[in-house]
Amino acid sequence: MRKIFALALSATFTISAYSQSKKDADLIQYVKPIIGTEKMGHTFPGATVPFGAVQLSPDTDTIPYEMNGKYNKEVYKYCAGYQYDDPTIVGFSHTHFSGTGHSDLGDFLIMPTTGKLQLNPGTENNPGSGYRSAYSHANETAEANYYKVKLDDHGILAELTTSMRTGFHQYTFPKSDESHIILDLMAGIYNYDDKNVWTFVRVENDTLVTGFRQTYGWARTRTVYFAMTFSKPFTQYGMKDYSKGQVYKGFWRKFDQTKNFPDLAGRQMRMYFDFKTGDQEKIKIKFALSPVSTRNALENMTAEIPHWDFDRVKREGQDLWRKELLKINIKGNSKEELVNFYTAMYHAALMPTVYMDVNGEYKGLDQNVHKAEGFTNYTSLSLWDTFRAFHPYLNIVNPSRNADIVSSMIAHYDQSALKMLPVWSHYANDNWCMSGYHSVSVIADAIIKGTYKGDAQKALDACVATARHRSYEGIGDYIDRGYIPADKNGTSVSSTLEYAYDDWCIAQLAKKLNKPAIYEEFVKRSGNWKNVYDASIGFMRPRMSDGTFRKDFDVLKTDGQGFIEGNTWNFSLYVPHDPEQMINMMGGKKRFVSHLDSLFTMHLPDEFFAETEDITREGIIGNYVHGNEPSHHVAYLYNWTDEPWKTQEKVRMILKKQYHNGPAGLGGNDDCGQMSAWYIFSSLGFYPVAPASDRYWLGSPSVRSADILLENGKTFTVEAVNQNDKNVYVKKVVLNGKTLDRKYIKHDEIVAGGKIVFYMSSNAK
Repeated sequence: MRKIFALALSATFTISAYSQSKKDADLIQYVKPIIGTEKMGHTFPGATVPFGAVQLSPDTDTIPYEMNGKYNKEVYKYCAGYQYDDPTIVGFSHTHFSGTGHSDLGDFLIMPTTGKLQLNPGTENNPGSGYRSAYSHANETAEANYYKVKLDDHGILAELTTSMRTGFHQYTFPKSDESHIILDLMAGIYNYDDKNVWTFVRVENDTLVTGFRQTYGWARTRTVYFAMTFSKPFTQYGMKDYSKGQVYKGFWRKFDQTKNFPDLAGRQMRMYFDFKTGDQEKIKIKFALSPVSTRNALENMTAEIPHWDFDRVKREGQDLWRKELLKINIKGNSKEELVNFYTAMYHAALMPTVYMDVNGEYKGLDQNVHKAEGFTNYTSLSLWDTFRAFHPYLNIVNPSRNADIVSSMIAHYDQSALKMLPVWSHYANDNWCMSGYHSVSVIADAIIKGTYKGDAQKALDACVATARHRSYEGIGDYIDRGYIPADKNGTSVSSTLEYAYDDWCIAQLAKKLNKPAIYEEFVKRSGNWKNVYDASIGFMRPRMSDGTFRKDFDVLKTDGQGFIEGNTWNFSLYVPHDPEQMINMMGGKKRFVSHLDSLFTMHLPDEFFAETEDITREGIIGNYVHGNEPSHHVAYLYNWTDEPWKTQEKVRMILKKQYHNGPAGLGGNDDCGQMSAWYIFSSLGFYPVAPASDRYWLGSPSVRSADILLENGKTFTVEAVNQNDKNVYVKKVVLNGKTLDRKYIKHDEIVAGGKIVFYMSSNAK
């Protein structure tokens, strides 16, 4: 770890162009986990290590998913459990998604309290009615792998840090004979009465507690095991069961299970552990998770944190973040730019998460225990979002990790009763969220770029089997008709477009593996996007089973128009694998440029996206929706016209308008690192418009320079000459000493090391 820290110091003295002082040497100072915690960024501010299995973070409310038999729209704000504007903290739970537009998790909430014992969380308007506490951002600190806050109502200083699978709590109490640690086994994100299927707790002794919780939520059958140990013995403990009454109760009623009873089970339980504390006394808790067993959870804890040194765990976790951030060393024009860039790198290393114990065991889709042999197993793959830029980003900066993610997808396929690759992998489940089968994009991209070294033929077979699964979301109709009928599927157009791109990815993989029959089948399917294009209006449009286009159609509206989370203005541009033919069909380059210009400059009234949670005013520029992923390649489409300088202009505008250093610094859900990966690529000056191609299309770098330290030991350097906020246009690009006569660079040119120089200007022509 000393070596890593020394590298961080030596490598970062020249990070900032605005300052060369020693205080700027440590990159983690530029990480602000609080960015994206206000409004709809849906990030969490708590502690975790890169891709950690534990995300130990505060939750600020417990509002239910359901009210009066209907979806409660207010719950959407709490996808990550925390909203910056909330005045109270309910507690600190151990699992969180970063930047998602739906949610789950929030397992095993812990809250320290003093005074009269209260097991109800209370309400925001009346925090004194429960165990929650008011807090102030003035007394809150959020860093990489460290979170600290003062709980005003209890006079307790809370500090959090983590290892890979273990959360470490440190609570500094006032003097009190009534100090408590609440363990809320009911709490959860996107919670409702029947979400908890079963909970089991075993009090092993006066410092060790083990158990598990099984939930039915976004993941249908998710079980998480835990081991919890205290640095100080508790004086007594107890439980309250909030489960619904039922006629059959068994014979456990012979015992008083509410106080000092060591063998507990139920659907809705909250526990407490009592202590007497001296002034400024610290009580520490280690809380380890496992997907397999309480024994494995305890083994995880013992292997990762065999001591009680909180500062050591914090330091070791932050050293892991230093190592992650050192993969790209940039010079920027301001501290704000450095904060945006390194926070983006931080957010792009939160998910997916490691999903296996220190012994390699994990629970698979078949609900059996498996062992990862030769790879690290991952879960929480939000592929509709992350195939676009996040996984291509990993192929450059972290290829071995992306190879393990592909191996995890293949293991998922092997365990699947449906024999399908993951759509949204989630704790030994697939929650099937969003459209497309975008695993094939990630897999094809990784094999074509040489990242994945496993059985490529087996991977292709899994891609083909998934794409031929006729019973899944219109695939049968898509195969037979060349499109999905609008009278059979509510997202018929966007799914057709996404399948077409995915099929192109399969074709590219088949071509690489010399499988001509598969190539011909899927390259033909990749042209199906043409079947939902209505030339009479110049947009993609829902098509009925009889072949006619749907009559009632609004090109500005999002809801009910055949698309998922977007309108046809945005989705009509979703042909990333064949922009040239798309432009020709839309009337040629000149007309297409006019269309793109209108997209960025027109006004989209709120009424046209009011019913779509994932699209908000903050994430929109004109009618271009940057806060949602289907448009992320759109600014780069000018490269296929005679006015590529407009790509440069638009990219720099988006970087300025959609990302900043405040809590609301993300224009939409970060979506497991996709929004952040877009920022990283675009800041460096290139972007993967169509993953599974080896091309990255040029934009306009915002950094002054960047050294990408590749896994193979080589360095790829980006330099922008005459860089400033006004010089957004690229006059010339030189790659390894030779002027580049194309608008893209290739993957092999990056990983071979070398240097690309952008000569910047304030003039477009």
